Amino acid sequence: MKRRSFVAKSSLSSIATLLGVDIVFKQVMPDGYTPIALQDTDPFKLFNKDKGMIVLNDKPWNIEAQAHLLDDKVTPNKSIFIRNNGLVPEKINVENWTLTIDGESVEKPKTYSLAELKSKFKHHTYQLTLECGGNGRSEFDPPAKGNQWTVGAVYCANWTGVRLRDVLEDVGINDDAVYFGYHAADVHLSRDPGKEPISRGAPIAKALQDETLLAFKMNGADIPLVHGYPLRVIAGGWPASVSGKWLQRISIRNIVHDGTKMTGTAYRVPCKPVAPGEKVADEDMCIIESMPVKSLITYPKSGAILSKSKKLSIRGHAWAGELEVAKMEYSIDFGATWNSCSLQRPVNRLAWQHFSADISFPQEGYYEVWAKATDTNGVGQPMLLPGWNPKGYLNNACHRIAVKIT
Repeated sequence: MKRRSFVAKSSLSSIATLLGVDIVFKQVMPDGYTPIALQDTDPFKLFNKDKGMIVLNDKPWNIEAQAHLLDDKVTPNKSIFIRNNGLVPEKINVENWTLTIDGESVEKPKTYSLAELKSKFKHHTYQLTLECGGNGRSEFDPPAKGNQWTVGAVYCANWTGVRLRDVLEDVGINDDAVYFGYHAADVHLSRDPGKEPISRGAPIAKALQDETLLAFKMNGADIPLVHGYPLRVIAGGWPASVSGKWLQRISIRNIVHDGTKMTGTAYRVPCKPVAPGEKVADEDMCIIESMPVKSLITYPKSGAILSKSKKLSIRGHAWAGELEVAKMEYSIDFGATWNSCSLQRPVNRLAWQHFSADISFPQEGYYEVWAKATDTNGVGQPMLLPGWNPKGYLNNACHRIAVKIT
C-alpha cells in the first residue's frame, strides 16, 4: 500500500507541472488513494500528441508514432515520439535556469544563464533527424529487453539554438578533451537525488560539428516540457539518447564519458557479430555512434486497397546517420527485383530525405511494398532483421507495407 501511495504521489507532482496547476491538499491525501484525475490522465491531451500514437510505458513515459503519422516533411510535435528514462522535471524556473560547463578538460568552469546563452551567441536553425537506438526492437528474436518500439521512434524537426562549439570556444577546453557528457534535471524513478536517470554524451568531434546545438526552440516555438524545455542538446544522426533534455551541465572529459547509460549493454552493441541469445562481455561491446541507413514509407498506410487500373503513389523519408542517402528503391516481389524512387537531397546535413514513386501492379492479389535506402558508402538496408544484439538496437531492416489490388 505504501509503495502504491508513493507512485501515485510522485506522479502527481509531474502531472501538476505539466498541467500548470497545483494539486491542493496533496500533502494530506490518504495512503493508498489514487485521485480521479490521475486515473483518467490522457497522455495524448497531456503531451499534445496524436491519438494514433502508441503508449509503450507510463513510468517513465515512452510513446511512439506510427509510420503514417510521420508523413510531414518536418515532424510536428503531435507526432514526435517520447523517450524518457526518468521523471519529467518539476518546478522549472526559466529565470534562474543555468548551464555550467566543467570537467577534467576545462581549467575554469563557466556558468551561463539561459538569457546569456541566447544573447551572447549566434542562433542557428537546422532540421535534424533523431532516432531512438532501440527503434525496431520489437522484431528481434530472441526478444530484447526494453520498450518494444516498432518503427515510430524517429522524427525530423526544426531545432533552433546556439552551437555547442561556440560555447566551448568561449569557455576554453584543453587539448586532452576526448568526450563530453551531459547532466540534466530529470528525476530518477526512485527519486533518489544522488542518481541520474541518464547521462550520456559523445566524442569531442561530435560536439564541435556545426549542427550540434544547445537548443531552446523546436519548430519555431519553445521546446515542449516533455521534450526538454527549456534547454537540450541536439546531436542529429546519432542515437537520440545523445541529445540530452533539460540540460543543466556539460562535463568535458579527458576519458570516454562513464555516466549512466554509457556502460554495460546500454546503447552498446557487440563489436563483432554474435549468435542470437549469446552473452557478451562488457569489454566486447562498442558504443553506438552514427545510426545506420534506414527508410520509412509514410504513405499510404499498410493495408491499402487499390483498383488494378490505378497506380499506387508511395512516399516517405530516408536517413543515414552522419552520411546521406545516395539511392532509394522499392520492391513489390519480396526483394527479388528493385526499382528506383525519386529521392530529394537533405535541406541540410543530418536531415532526413524525402522519396516518392508511382507503382503499377501486374495483376490482382496481395502485395508487399518494400523500401530500401543505400548510403553514400554503398551500404544498403538489409531486407530482413540485421544481426542480433542483447538490447535490440539498430534494426534497420527494410520497411514494408501490405497492399491489396482488386
